[in-house]
Amino acid sequence: MARVKLTKNKNLLRPKKTGAARRRRILEQRRRLSAAGVPEAQIRRLTEKELRAQLKALKV
Repeated sequence: MARVKLTKNKNLLRPKKTGAARRRRILEQRRRLSAAGVPEAQIRRLTEKELRAQLKALKV
C-alpha cells in the first residue's frame, strides 16, 4: 500500500536540499552582494530573507 501512495504523489519523491548546499548558496549570495558594493558590516547583519531581497533589488 505504501508504494502506491508514493507513486501517486511525486512531491514526496523529490530530492531535498542538504544543509551544506544551503550554506554554500548563502555564502555565494553574500559574496555577490559584497561585489555589488554593499558594505560588509551591513551584509553580516542581514538575515537570509533580507539577503535575497537585496539581491533581487540589485537586479532591477
